[in-house]
Amino acid sequence: MAGLTTYDTVGIREDLSDIIYNISPTDTPFMSGIGKTKATQTKYQWQTDTLSAVAANAAVEGASISYGSLSSTTLAFDYTQISTKAVQVTGTDDAVLAAGRNSEIAYQVAKAAKELKRDMENALLLNTAKAVGDNTTARTLGGLPTWISSNVSAGAGGSGAGSGAARTDGTQRAFTETLLRAALKTTWVAGGNPNVIMLNGFNKQKLSFFTGGATRFDKAEDRRLMTSIDVYESDFGTMQVTPNRWIRKTDGTAAKRGQDVYLLEMDFWAVAFLRDFKLQHPAQTADADQRFLVVEYTLEAKNEASSGMVTDVTTS
Repeated sequence: MAGLTTYDTVGIREDLSDIIYNISPTDTPFMSGIGKTKATQTKYQWQTDTLSAVAANAAVEGASISYGSLSSTTLAFDYTQISTKAVQVTGTDDAVLAAGRNSEIAYQVAKAAKELKRDMENALLLNTAKAVGDNTTARTLGGLPTWISSNVSAGAGGSGAGSGAARTDGTQRAFTETLLRAALKTTWVAGGNPNVIMLNGFNKQKLSFFTGGATRFDKAEDRRLMTSIDVYESDFGTMQVTPNRWIRKTDGTAAKRGQDVYLLEMDFWAVAFLRDFKLQHPAQTADADQRFLVVEYTLEAKNEASSGMVTDVTTS
């Protein structure tokens, strides 16, 4: 018969790992890849311009100079959006000894900061129209798909809007290399030189099977199967292929539920901060520590014709 076993022993210490495992994604490829600038008003404005069309230009020797009409710049604007995260931890909860963190309030603030950053990425990619708001309605910025209008490949019934207005979703269709190549050509003709293809995981896998007009060869001796394309060499330049978990899904019926693929010239996009990330310490009104994260920002589309979009592509 066995002596005293662990089933009978009282007082065995808890065996709890001092590591907290969290695999929730925190990457923000769009916001991290574009520029950062400063806003000074809730209505953030910038100017765009274009050159006149190319024309036959041969002058007669000694002829009088003809002065044509000139065009002014175009004023564009977006509204700043406020995003917040608040945490509250009781004094007791922060005082007890917990595994994996020295301070519960510090741990919760760090987690909230990551969540806030993801919320911003989501806002920058949404098909939400810019709105000035009022005393009871929040201001909203116009997301990336609301600005691209010159170079849009959309499904039947769909279109780009531009100027920060919500675009119209069309009937979904499969993402193909033919669609990608056509949109790249349109964007290049308009003057753009996109350097990033940004898309969701499903269509990243579809792009990895594009051939680019070439035949793939795999060396058996390498014992590796290469099925990923991270750089796409097109007729109009080299582009990094960047998967993004937060690219929005279109709304509407099942027949009109797709996703966007962006062809971005990253230098022509920026996040303008009216208020950069700030941790506030509100006045304590209870036996609890309170913290408040706030950021106020908007999206600057320096010239939307620099980029393109293939939209209404299927996600499954």
